[in-house]
Amino acid sequence: MAGRIPDTFIDELLARVDIADIVGERVRLRRSGSNYLGLCPFHGEKTPSFTVSADKQFYHCFGCGAHGSAIRFLMEYDRLDFREAVAQLARTAGLEMPEQGRGEAQQPSQKPLHDLLAQAGRQYQQWLRQHPQRQRAIDYLQKRGLNGGIAQRFGIGFAPPGWDNLLRELGNPDHLKQAGLVVERDGGRVYDRFRDRIMFPIRDHRGRTIGFGGRVLDDGEPKYLNSPETPVFHKGEALYGLHEVLQADRHPTDIVVVEGYMDVVALAQHGLPRAVATLGTATSTRQVERLLKTTGDVIFCFDGDEAGARAAWRALENALPAMRQGRQIRFLFLPDGEDPDSLVRQSGSEAFESRLLQATSLSDYLIDRLQQQTDMQSMDGRARFVEKALPLLQRLPPDVYRHMLIERMAGLARLDTGYLEGVVDGRERIGRRQARSESRSSGLDTGSVRRTPVRLAIALLLQRPALAHQVEDIASLRGLDDLPGLPLLVQLLELSINEPQITPGAVLERFRDTEHEAALWKLATWDHLVPESGLEAEFADAMNRVRRLLSDRRLQHLNERLQAGELTAEEWTEWTRLKK
Repeated sequence: MAGRIPDTFIDELLARVDIADIVGERVRLRRSGSNYLGLCPFHGEKTPSFTVSADKQFYHCFGCGAHGSAIRFLMEYDRLDFREAVAQLARTAGLEMPEQGRGEAQQPSQKPLHDLLAQAGRQYQQWLRQHPQRQRAIDYLQKRGLNGGIAQRFGIGFAPPGWDNLLRELGNPDHLKQAGLVVERDGGRVYDRFRDRIMFPIRDHRGRTIGFGGRVLDDGEPKYLNSPETPVFHKGEALYGLHEVLQADRHPTDIVVVEGYMDVVALAQHGLPRAVATLGTATSTRQVERLLKTTGDVIFCFDGDEAGARAAWRALENALPAMRQGRQIRFLFLPDGEDPDSLVRQSGSEAFESRLLQATSLSDYLIDRLQQQTDMQSMDGRARFVEKALPLLQRLPPDVYRHMLIERMAGLARLDTGYLEGVVDGRERIGRRQARSESRSSGLDTGSVRRTPVRLAIALLLQRPALAHQVEDIASLRGLDDLPGLPLLVQLLELSINEPQITPGAVLERFRDTEHEAALWKLATWDHLVPESGLEAEFADAMNRVRRLLSDRRLQHLNERLQAGELTAEEWTEWTRLKK
């Protein structure tokens, strides 16, 4: 959603700017019917598959799956964050940013947190230099082979033993709690979160401290302790060391993803300043997307044990939605008992670089892993291979990369490529090539959505939100989940009625980065074959069919209760009405 910037401002902004103008300043477009067509700026292609809809105010590439409003386009093309993209569009439209949406200096909610976290980082660094109990920390860092220069570059510090060292230095328990630096017990006692630990500041891409990771100095647990979720720190988005990577090279040829903070620091000290680490959780799709905006080649480097294999597979699954032509993801597994830190110290940077060159591509790793779990010599085994591959292939955006992977898997399973591609898309093979040809010429995906009343109603609403005013009794649909997608349809109806001037692009922007985003974009770009002149009648019919389906399901439920002798008097009256 739109975050701290009011949704109403985002809606007005997207209604004022013309996405065709915004995109046209950066991409050569030509008119194609009611849309504009051009070569996609997000992946290499020779035949245009990138469309911009001036009516709906969004863009969509049918080659790589890139899509969004004018805000998303600026974020992706100009590499801006959300607030920066909104501010740039506001200047274009002649709108003044609302107070809560202006620069960091005028945001009372986040700048104090950044300042407090930076102050805490300086305090930890000072303690590493001057605290009476710092020697254990220094001995540990020296034992790991780190020098003072690399420790300073990464801002490494020390949280001494004791319950309230930081609390006494910085004061204001409420602010420290909001920043995740102290913990409050049930009895109301507040104490430092990080105690007797080596401290690693976690920075965002702009170099602002957003959180910390603390490594214990003894055998205590947990070995690594991270900041909790705060208004400025989100584990599924942040990457340790990314700021330092960008400082070394704004456009690195590749980035290595490792498992620990010490791995990142050790690699940097040995001349490999392009490693990042996740924050104690599985690599997320958003983290992969962030990396692939910085480089075209990401290498996951994991230990060769069972835990490393599990982490690699989770990384693969979450990387699939980000894979498309021009991007490369590889996997490197280290010898048992070794990690990047120990390996680079033992064998040096050149040997480690040689290992990176031998990393396995995502496609090879995926196929090898599935083949190990099946008997490819038998028909049943190949069927099992396809069964395991299907949910993974369906996570890939439609693109040359997905087609080539499907082609390779089809050969291994002894299937026709077109058939397997049709199964992945959830459609029959018949008419596949014709549908693809029509979708390429019209800029619309005609075959990948199964037509249901709910889906059709949502698709028509996304084309013309004002259709929601035809629905008189939305309240009767609230709270029902008898039909797949019905709660989302109700949400769209209410949004469209409450904001009658909202554009299709603004509706889709409301659902950016939510669980519904992918489904809504699929429906927004679906060719439902309803002409513009027939939208109102078709929408009314779709809503009538939705209500009939709900009535039929309710009647079936009441019939079951009737046969069991459990029907109440109110339910009997309802059953009689529905039977008419």
